[in-house]
Amino acid sequence: MQTNSHLAAIDVGTNSFHLIVVRVNENGSFEIVDREKEVIRLGLGSSPDKKHIQPDAQERAIATLKRFKTIASSYDAVIRAVATSAVRESLNRNEFIQRVYDETGIEIQVISGIEEARLIYLGILQAVPVFNSKVLCIDIGGGSTEMIIGQQGRMLFAKSLKLGAVRLSQMFFPDFEVSKSAVEKCTNWVSGEIYSTIKEIKKIGFETAVGASGTIMAAALMIQAKKSGSMPENMLLNNYQFHQNDLQKVTDAALKKASVKERKKIKGLDEKRADIIPAGLIILNTIVKALGLKEMTVSGYALREGTILDFMHKMRPLERKAGIEDIRMQSIQKLAEMCNYDKAHSQHVCTLALQIYDQMEQVHLLSPENREYLEAAATLHDVGYHISHSQHHKHSYYIIRNAEILGFSENEIEIIAQTARYHRKSYPKPSHSDYSKMAEKDKTVIRKLASILRVADSLDRTHASLIERIKVNVDPKTIHLTLFHNSEYPEIELWNLERRKTLMEEVFSREVTVSTEKDGLKEAANN
Repeated sequence: MQTNSHLAAIDVGTNSFHLIVVRVNENGSFEIVDREKEVIRLGLGSSPDKKHIQPDAQERAIATLKRFKTIASSYDAVIRAVATSAVRESLNRNEFIQRVYDETGIEIQVISGIEEARLIYLGILQAVPVFNSKVLCIDIGGGSTEMIIGQQGRMLFAKSLKLGAVRLSQMFFPDFEVSKSAVEKCTNWVSGEIYSTIKEIKKIGFETAVGASGTIMAAALMIQAKKSGSMPENMLLNNYQFHQNDLQKVTDAALKKASVKERKKIKGLDEKRADIIPAGLIILNTIVKALGLKEMTVSGYALREGTILDFMHKMRPLERKAGIEDIRMQSIQKLAEMCNYDKAHSQHVCTLALQIYDQMEQVHLLSPENREYLEAAATLHDVGYHISHSQHHKHSYYIIRNAEILGFSENEIEIIAQTARYHRKSYPKPSHSDYSKMAEKDKTVIRKLASILRVADSLDRTHASLIERIKVNVDPKTIHLTLFHNSEYPEIELWNLERRKTLMEEVFSREVTVSTEKDGLKEAANN
């Protein structure tokens, strides 16, 4: 990345879409040079139990994303777009994502609730001086609420709850009219949903609380306007503190106004949020009271800024900022250890797989991030043994797909899980439902990575690390593997390779041939 280059982050949210464009400085910091926001209500119109992104919402989304792309392109900015709750839970998300790509060229990455929490924490650390504190971060969006406890850049706890201002408005205030009965039902619902999370947070403990994003920013602006008697000059507060009693006052005042028309007159409240603010304030006030918070600090940065920082981190792997850990592989390693994996075997298979991958760059033509997917899949390929020896490759898929793996998008996790699933037995087939749902380019990635992983795994069939390293030579007709082994001849490995090399031969349209070498003496094997 060049000095003063530009990056753009797009937050495809349930309530609104946000764009920020930043200039990245040589010292690793960034400055926001442009920002845009549009209320889209992507989740509106779907029933809470069966979610689809409606055609009119898709039209609004695409029109906005086209405009965002034009703005980002004026800075020659590289774009990263992340989608949260509404897209994450939508039954037609793949069709929507494909349509966005076809019409705008923007590739949306769907992130899990836990990954969303991590990025929010990263963003908050750039705006509020709480790096060394044990801080509780709360972010209330349109479809979900994230609660994180972190210290010195490490997440100690994270939870994503299906509580959002749009979601609860649909459930309890479908016509956006407020009644005493609806307020009571909504409050009771929130109390029940947060109960176990609040219990965990109190057990872990924290020193200070920071709030971010729409509902909390709106509440802070309302409090500031009520205290000053006028509209705030800056609609984006940062490091502003409000007290619980002030929050209670604006919540009570807002809930007394039955109609949207009345709520639009509330000082400090964006008119576009007047319909969903009752649900948002109920969520916030219920959480604050349950935790016994006396005050909260507002962060002007959250998911978007965290996305930028994470983007910078991934684009500059050799210049990683102090205090920001390689959370992706740490998360993979943690999952492997939780499943009591065979560390020596998995690490050796990973080493062999990456040796093959690196020496086949001119043939597989995959982008750099795919190497990391292979590394993750190789590390985790046998975690399914934690459930059962039989069909363990399928169990590996299930475990990876449903684990809380940080740093990867939902689609990236799917690629890793499927690569691990196809390390043995059946090849990827159109009849496999999970595979058939993938975009064509992702199917190609999975087939290539799985073919490499199958070969690498076959070369440690005895789990004895007999093959020390591999040399790969590729010509138009063959992929020749020279296997350097230790004192013991790898007879079982060679037998196993013959059975499992076919996918590689099909994917790369070349015959896989093999020779072995020990102490400089070549031995023909299975030519």
